[in-house]
Amino acid sequence: MLIDGHGRKVDYLRISLTERCNFRCQYCMPEKPFSWQPKENLLSFDELFLFVKVAIDGGVTKIRLTGGEPLLREDLDKFIKMIYDYKPDIDLALTTNGFLLPQVALQLKEAGLSRLNISLDSLDESVAHKIAQKAVLPNVLKGIDMALKVGLGVKINMVPLKGINDNEIVDILDFAREKGIKVRFIEYMENHHADKNIEGMHGREILSKIKEKYTIKALGREGASPSFNYLIEENGYEFGLIDPHKHDFCENCNRIRLTAEGFLIPCLYFDEALSISKAVKSGDIAKASEILGEVLKNKPKENRWNDENNGKMHESSTRAFYVTGG
Repeated sequence: MLIDGHGRKVDYLRISLTERCNFRCQYCMPEKPFSWQPKENLLSFDELFLFVKVAIDGGVTKIRLTGGEPLLREDLDKFIKMIYDYKPDIDLALTTNGFLLPQVALQLKEAGLSRLNISLDSLDESVAHKIAQKAVLPNVLKGIDMALKVGLGVKINMVPLKGINDNEIVDILDFAREKGIKVRFIEYMENHHADKNIEGMHGREILSKIKEKYTIKALGREGASPSFNYLIEENGYEFGLIDPHKHDFCENCNRIRLTAEGFLIPCLYFDEALSISKAVKSGDIAKASEILGEVLKNKPKENRWNDENNGKMHESSTRAFYVTGG
């Protein structure tokens, strides 16, 4: 069992397979050039898998593949199959912008993928284009439909931004309900790489928009999930709110992150990390395990987005989310 320095059980590994992305979303990497790390700087799937086995053997029961955009990583289905064959009952999920899903959804399902989280920030083509800085909506919608068709579990993620897509919160909720899938609204996480002119919405503001149409009931968090769940009383639909600014968000954190270059990251907010690259490239599993133990010991108790006293959300992270995944 993996335990961090605050006594929390860590059983969830998030692996960022690439920092490359085919979108330039305003809340993530709007000004980053379309470049990427040289292939030799990245851990191969075989090298990543060496650490995955250490993590699974240590007690990890859930793995999520992220990016950048993970579907840009060649032979992704082969890596998924490696993990699935080693631990068929692993909860194996992937976060994607959905743009490439129409072509690969079946391939991912057959390799052993269980679930997908798909970003959908607008149902308006012009607004989606403004956020992603690319014409994306038709492909994303096709990707959602294809994922459902092949039998993948699907959740929708939306990041509401003031004056951009905040008037679509209920529209996205109704869209997800009609599709029979769950939507999770994510508070914008202030970071130095985002467009400085955008402003996110606090959870209470998001809920206020929903309350204009529906009566909602708080259900609470499910275990260590980052999502706080709510029920719409009129129709029984459940949706989630990911609220990293809330005081209790980090209490049951069970996550640790691994980047494509081999950095183990104990917390999404902070820049602190240790590299397992040298260890896994040399096949030194004992050393990789030792580094994992050190990272767990130093895992922070909480992030610094929280500012419940005055309701503002100024604290900004220097973390590049396209390197670590959200």
